[in-house]
Amino acid sequence: MTLNSLNRTLDLFHPQSYFLKGGARSIFSTIVLLLILVSCQTEQPLATIDLYGPWTVKLDSLDKGEPGNWYGSAIYGQEISLPSTLDEAGIGIPNKLEPALDNYVLAHLTRKHSYTGKAWYQRKVSIPASWEGKKIEMKLERVLWRSQVWVDDQKIDAVQESLITPHYFDLSEFLSPGAHTLTILVDNSNFYPGINVDGRKYPAPEDGDLMHGYSNHTQIKWNGILGEISLTAKPSISVENIQVYLKDDQIQVKTSLSQDFEGNAEISVLDGGKTIISKSAPIKGKTLSLDLSAGHLTKWDEFNPQVYQCRVSIPGHSKTVDFGVRKISNENATLAVNDQRVFMRGNLECSIFPLTGRPPMEKEDWLSLMDTARAYGLNHLRFHSWCPPKAAFEVADELGIYLQVELPFWNLEVGSDEKTNDFLYREAKSLLREYGNHPSFVFFSSGNELEGDTLWLNELIANMKQWDDRHLYMTTTFSFQQGVGDRPQPEDEYFVTQWTDRGWVRGQGVFNQYPPNFSKTYTENMGHIRTPLISHEIGQYSVFPDLSEIPKYTGVLQPLNFEAVKQDLEKKGLVDLAPAFTQASGKLAALLYKEEIERTLRTPAFDGFQLLQLQDFPGQGTALVGLLNAFWESKGAISATGFREFCAPVVPLLSFEKAVYRSGENFNAQVQVANFKEPIENYSIRWIINDGNQNLHVGDIKGSSIPIRNEHVVGEINSVLEVEKATQLEVQVEILGTPYKNRWKIWVYPEAEATVPGITYTRSFATAKKALSEGKRVLFNPDFKKLKGVTGRFVPVFWSPVHFPDQPSTMGILCDPAHPALADFPTESHTNWQWWDLNINSKALILDDLAIDPIVRVIDNFVTNRSLGNIFEAKVGEGKLVLTSIDLDNDLENRIVARQMKNSLMNYMNGPAFNPSQEVDFSKIETLAK
Repeated sequence: MTLNSLNRTLDLFHPQSYFLKGGARSIFSTIVLLLILVSCQTEQPLATIDLYGPWTVKLDSLDKGEPGNWYGSAIYGQEISLPSTLDEAGIGIPNKLEPALDNYVLAHLTRKHSYTGKAWYQRKVSIPASWEGKKIEMKLERVLWRSQVWVDDQKIDAVQESLITPHYFDLSEFLSPGAHTLTILVDNSNFYPGINVDGRKYPAPEDGDLMHGYSNHTQIKWNGILGEISLTAKPSISVENIQVYLKDDQIQVKTSLSQDFEGNAEISVLDGGKTIISKSAPIKGKTLSLDLSAGHLTKWDEFNPQVYQCRVSIPGHSKTVDFGVRKISNENATLAVNDQRVFMRGNLECSIFPLTGRPPMEKEDWLSLMDTARAYGLNHLRFHSWCPPKAAFEVADELGIYLQVELPFWNLEVGSDEKTNDFLYREAKSLLREYGNHPSFVFFSSGNELEGDTLWLNELIANMKQWDDRHLYMTTTFSFQQGVGDRPQPEDEYFVTQWTDRGWVRGQGVFNQYPPNFSKTYTENMGHIRTPLISHEIGQYSVFPDLSEIPKYTGVLQPLNFEAVKQDLEKKGLVDLAPAFTQASGKLAALLYKEEIERTLRTPAFDGFQLLQLQDFPGQGTALVGLLNAFWESKGAISATGFREFCAPVVPLLSFEKAVYRSGENFNAQVQVANFKEPIENYSIRWIINDGNQNLHVGDIKGSSIPIRNEHVVGEINSVLEVEKATQLEVQVEILGTPYKNRWKIWVYPEAEATVPGITYTRSFATAKKALSEGKRVLFNPDFKKLKGVTGRFVPVFWSPVHFPDQPSTMGILCDPAHPALADFPTESHTNWQWWDLNINSKALILDDLAIDPIVRVIDNFVTNRSLGNIFEAKVGEGKLVLTSIDLDNDLENRIVARQMKNSLMNYMNGPAFNPSQEVDFSKIETLAK
């Protein structure tokens, strides 16, 4: 249509437009023409009825059957607004639990209302006359997990079962124009015994289901309907499915129609609504496969998350899907995206949403979560034993986040139940159909830590590769089954594990066993693995509960576990210390996460890690392992900026052998860079050793290029560390002109006297008692192995003291760095690497009966909440006492940290500041002995 013809058309249909003269008429005509052209090029939405809003719901815990068995076709129940859940509507059995330190309460957050079983949802709907003869489809975007539909009194034969993809129903034969009653049965009961795992750690049978697609430990076992609830009218011949594949420099578009069709289809690629590729092709039948040149299209990755749309149109109908030009490969046992080496900086997402107890269905909620993940330097999320809704994929597409999705499966008898096997095959097919186009969907695993029939798992994965080759596949995300978890399965295209057949590839089995060493890698344990390797669930360092969270739980869940801890601390007079416990244990966890991550980056063949996790896990015994809480809010232990120093596309690294040095000793370190972004040309790197007041040593390293790879060595630091007093130093490395920098703490001690005149040092109870009775100053250091208490550890509680009760369960130290007893022992208020030898060679004394406020407190776990310490002072009779359960006696020539602590305590005791205010009878001291 030209402007002249448009003017004549305007005169015919809009006579008043005649009065628009000259330029105004030309402008008006141009605007109308543009609107017509846009409307012609814009996909017309299908006629859709949103079924949001009020419904009636009736619970059917007695399984009475179809609606007609009650009151005819009408349901007389409670009103609920969908999309939602019964929990959000306050419908179900009210909670009767009270805060208590038992396994029921500490298992997980507590539902305010709970219901498991059948629920009937009903509402009226009016079908327009224009829908006559159309195909009418009902969509329920997410249901947990079985649904069935009635129209008026007619039951639709189809039963839908899925935990991770929409439920669809063809209602064409039942919905004629006019008024109808829709009834939806949703049953959130557990149908398949094979889905369960052993839940014997928890008394409540309903807690036995640990896979996160169906569990009260993370998302709750809600009953309801979430996301899109709609009726859509389609023509009899419609575009049903579009899948877009990348084949070299072409995209291959595969389309299926609702029924046979003969004619032409228009295939278009759009960028932000603008058509950039368009091609017509003939169709004869129900399917079409067409190749389009993609060489000029921008490829999708974490740095350039370009999303395109593919539209397929036939007369009377069209459909559009998002896609990205993205290739994932594993050649030479390394991961690559679009043929460029990539490193997965990952975190688990276990469907933890403490306000609603169910996954969000809108993009803005996922945008908040994934923006936070990116702020902490992450580029990868693993959805542990579940798959998120479409909104999560869309946000990950837009932000450039690599996703691993899994079947809702965590089982120790894989392949043993035929109904479960069939269910999982259906879930796998529907997952690929619904989400396969998303470029963020990079990895797939059958489930978490699976055990059983590995032949069945390998067969499933082999089939999935045939169905869809756009992703990398894995049989199981780790496994404790012998011969399975320690090396890849035949069909594995990548390998997620915590150990190989040669040893650990995460810090859990390392940091407490060996002294701090920052030059170690995992090469010895994984260099022989010829499949890309990602470390499984690294971290799991428990942080003391942040009691300030309690008021945040304003939704469907009650934090009875947190409240129980608070009440116990109040009873024991320790509640005022809770914020300090959280901070100190959180900072210990942060420094352990730092070394965990850097060790993977220093390992040449490593391909990534998956944290467990950045945020808290409120289930499985209240596993508060996060540096963020369950709301993805910081606990204050480390900032996003601080975390990104060692978790980013580019990370400066140091490789050095220890944390503690003698004065005059040489500090030797390799300067490395892990670079997974782009080559850094003509770089300049500055390193600094600083004592907090001034730079002691400074150096520059220059070079031509830093390639894309792990642990590229750029230079070396060699500096003699001279100090007159014990000093904490910080080593900083920065790539100038970039945001990339990193830092490490080291400690330097001068020669120190093992004894100080005027101080009685003894390991004997009898000698200490006698010296104190004589009014002397006594440093009492009994053999810690002969004391009652908790075995000393450097690392905190693993995962949860409820879930894993048989472990030494402390959470680091807490002290006042300004206390004069520590004047010659520089420290922060929390555990750092210089405490390793002291903590390992010690015992945490139980001080409840002594009513002592220790100089160095050991943080107990939140189940027992004892007052613990390993250094305290007291007035005993006429004498003054410092007692330490840290070994300050053996091999002090080599154990220079213990020597320095002993010297600091003695110097304090020899000065005027040593005047204990707390009094203890020596008989109570004697109760500390075994």
